[in-house]
Amino acid sequence: MAAVIMDKSGPIAHLILNSPETRNALSLPVMHSLMEHLETLARDVDVRAVILRGEGPAFCAGHNLKDMVAEGADIHTYRELFSTCSQMMLKIHALPQPVIVQVHGIATAAGCQLVAACDLAVAETEARFATPGVKIGLFCTTPMVPLVRLIGRRRALEMLMTGRFVSAQEALAWGLVNRVVPKDQLGEAAMQLAEEISQFSRYTLAFGKDAFYRQVDLDERSAYSFAKEAMAINCLARDAQEGMRAFVEKRSPVWGHT
Repeated sequence: MAAVIMDKSGPIAHLILNSPETRNALSLPVMHSLMEHLETLARDVDVRAVILRGEGPAFCAGHNLKDMVAEGADIHTYRELFSTCSQMMLKIHALPQPVIVQVHGIATAAGCQLVAACDLAVAETEARFATPGVKIGLFCTTPMVPLVRLIGRRRALEMLMTGRFVSAQEALAWGLVNRVVPKDQLGEAAMQLAEEISQFSRYTLAFGKDAFYRQVDLDERSAYSFAKEAMAINCLARDAQEGMRAFVEKRSPVWGHT
């Protein structure tokens, strides 16, 4: 059974965590498989949006603790696990296409990290989020990296220091997810968002995503310095020229994705 399934539907690709028996725990094989698919998608010029979801009763419960306490586990074991996980999260940011995560059930520890690392998130009303490592003596240090950048210090510290579950509505108010919908509408809502995005130029989406993550942690003056140059370069792109001319000429643009 494949650890991660990839399926394409026109300009939209689906990545499906496929280990329901472990609540899609992020084992090394799962993470390596996901990274291989991300590398494939990065080269796919026909895909303009990606939806990430999980099979079974939960989106992702983080790392498998049984693996982490297995006989023979040592510092090298843990370094490999968390290094691989960090590489996977960075690959999501580096992917040219926007990644929409579709969350049902729970997203805990590294599973919550995965939600925070994606570009956009849609959750069902009963979804819950937590970084509960503190309860077992293992602070969720790597999950806090994207989490604090997304929801801010106070809220991130509350999640990290209490380990409590955050409801879908709280996650929406905090900015951890973009939309909350009834469970039977979750897949449709994620597809609608992906379809809305995929109508635009692949080049522009990739350029903009890269620029966003490059400037987001800069101070304001440095961010403007970067952004003004990026926008000037973007103006020279074929699709930007086409889009501006189409607007002036009151017609629909024809994207070349360059």
